[in-house]
Amino acid sequence: MIDLRSDTVTLPTAAMRQAMMMAEVGDDVYGEDPTVRRLEERAAAFLGKEAALFVPSGTMGNQIAIACHTRPGQEVIVEADSHIYNVELATMARFSGVQPRVLVGERGIFTAHQVSSAIRPDIYYLAPTGLVCLENTHNGAGGRIWPLAGAREILDLAHGRGIPVHLDGARVFNAAVATGIPARELVAGFDSVMFCLSKGLGCPVGSILCGPREFIAEARRARKALGGGMRQAGILAAAGLYALDHHVDRLAEDQAHARLLAAGLSEIEGLSVWPPETNIVIFEIERGPDAATLCRGLAARGVLASPAGAGTSPRRVRMVTHLGVSRPDIERTLDLVARELGTAAA
Repeated sequence: MIDLRSDTVTLPTAAMRQAMMMAEVGDDVYGEDPTVRRLEERAAAFLGKEAALFVPSGTMGNQIAIACHTRPGQEVIVEADSHIYNVELATMARFSGVQPRVLVGERGIFTAHQVSSAIRPDIYYLAPTGLVCLENTHNGAGGRIWPLAGAREILDLAHGRGIPVHLDGARVFNAAVATGIPARELVAGFDSVMFCLSKGLGCPVGSILCGPREFIAEARRARKALGGGMRQAGILAAAGLYALDHHVDRLAEDQAHARLLAAGLSEIEGLSVWPPETNIVIFEIERGPDAATLCRGLAARGVLASPAGAGTSPRRVRMVTHLGVSRPDIERTLDLVARELGTAAA
């Protein structure tokens, strides 16, 4: 089975499993797990931040950041297709008592001008703006890279108004490898940043939240409140350390496979393909079955993919390359997509 549903389906490599098996561990809630401490220190240094916190998931990392940056009754500026807004179960309202202020970007990217217009004036009956959130790469926009110049304009604007900015950097290392810009430069100026270990970096579990030391101290309390205090978590942290050492540069291979996949799909009649910037390929079915039907047919042939754009486009399909996908897998996928569309047309 060729699994292109997401880069979250990756399995730890043999070498990563070995590192996990040999990890030195302790009780992390007591602050006594040495491997977790090493991972947090390494991650913070990697991104040029003062401190970091190991959390079970990207959603938890994002929601901890929102909780620590805001107070109840405020608004959080987010993009309409962002992960925080669409697939984190309204946790900002449940946990932090804040509401989203939604901007519609150009394929996921909004501008400083849009942010300026969305920031609430200081009027007593309006919910004040407490936070701005960006996402890099933008999952819902097909792995799109947030332009650095545009991000810096937003940072300058928000900070000039006294508003913090959080980066959902779940796949920020994909952006760094694709652009050649070091990750620490892509996240410079952000008041906090979360990145995932369990996507392209290939770890079984975990994400990292980075920021100032005092912010991370408060984040540790929020993590406990959300049930994220783990015990002998060094077994998982060892996978993260291995990934930072061995799995960052190899993201270029995933992105090459995504370009190969997109190019091949573009040659299949009836498909319109979004040019991939990183490891996510999205295409529209212009003629033939809808996305759900195509994905069911592909699954029967041995390829797993996902309908994308639920509620907006029932003919949109998403495929994601990762360390579990080889070049022969891409070539076989292209053959099977063509066969399935041909069968459906017949």
